[in-house]
Amino acid sequence: MHVLYFHQHFSTPEGSAGTRSFEMAQALLRNGHTVTMVCGSYAQGNTGLTVPFSKGRRRGRVDGIDVIEFKLNYGNDMGFAQRAKVFAKFAMGSIGIAFREPADVVFATTTPLTAGIPGIFARWLGRKPFVFEVRDLWPELPKAMGVITNPVVLWLMSALEWASYRSANRLIGLSPGIVEGIASRGVDKSRIAMVPNGCDLDLFANQADAWRPEGVSDDQLLAIFTGTHGNANGLDAVLNAAKVLRDRGRNDIRIALVGQGREKPELQKRARAENLHNVLFLDPIPKMRLAGLMAGADIGLQILRNVPAFYYGTSPNKFFDYISAGLPVLNNYPGWLAEMICDKDCGIAVPPDDQHAFADALIEAADNREALKLKATNALHLAQTKFSRKDLSDKWVEWVTGVGRR
Repeated sequence: MHVLYFHQHFSTPEGSAGTRSFEMAQALLRNGHTVTMVCGSYAQGNTGLTVPFSKGRRRGRVDGIDVIEFKLNYGNDMGFAQRAKVFAKFAMGSIGIAFREPADVVFATTTPLTAGIPGIFARWLGRKPFVFEVRDLWPELPKAMGVITNPVVLWLMSALEWASYRSANRLIGLSPGIVEGIASRGVDKSRIAMVPNGCDLDLFANQADAWRPEGVSDDQLLAIFTGTHGNANGLDAVLNAAKVLRDRGRNDIRIALVGQGREKPELQKRARAENLHNVLFLDPIPKMRLAGLMAGADIGLQILRNVPAFYYGTSPNKFFDYISAGLPVLNNYPGWLAEMICDKDCGIAVPPDDQHAFADALIEAADNREALKLKATNALHLAQTKFSRKDLSDKWVEWVTGVGRR
């Protein structure tokens, strides 16, 4: 069976972005299927293609995947208008591919929500089965964050969401809240499967060459955050906690923020102004090297703004990367991940907007290394027993390709 797969932000492990789509494509190949991946150019990603662009696109084979890449540069530091323009161009270019390329199943994954547009056209005009994967609930999340307030834009996004859900033969949600959100739009739950992000145990659980940022000694507690430095991430909470740690004289704790994003310059400016020498900023790191940093760290930070829509409506890659590496997780918002962290004793969950509780958790981790090691063991066990990417990807393949056999 041939799957035509649309993901604007596709990346191989050579990039510093999430690799879910790469892993799912590999699972398709492993199960005897073929796949064409349609994507754009993502600043934090790496499609694996090196041939020059011709007429705004290029095509080649990467690790068995037929990759079509549009020359549409996108970065996490872009503003809303810039992003919307790139999203629209990718959607329009993808419609033609959805018609021209042979496919037994058309699959599209967010974000952005516009990724569903070629699937809608393929389903109704091309008569091809369509599976839609929802990684974030739109427009609920941007509306809840106050990022999008224009009622016309919100209505258009809501209409596109409804059309995508109703057009898809099957859907996939990455968290319990996403599944419920899809069902709340009138979709029968028999058409929805939950397949969360999985743990890349081959990459992170193997003995990578551990390393630490320059200036961080082996006896200091190293907490790391890996990912986008954007509005949604609420990384001011980290600086607030760092300030408390500084004022308490806890020079034995260091925090590394790894990644890029629109908020990073302001975060760096604030850290300098407040003399937060306990916070380090690192550029995005390819997954292969990131595994070594995680092996050298003591705890991973799962941070988001205190927005109720996030509590059950997200499935962050970084959480699964942390537990893959046997890192306990410090989480600062309620929801399904916080509940799991407490239930499995694989980290520490603190209330949102509480810098003192955040700092106390890091101090507890630094002062109770044996307890932290037990949480690390529990984190790896959770990754191995509940979130093996191989097991989850096989479930994903069965759900996606099953629609083409009906």
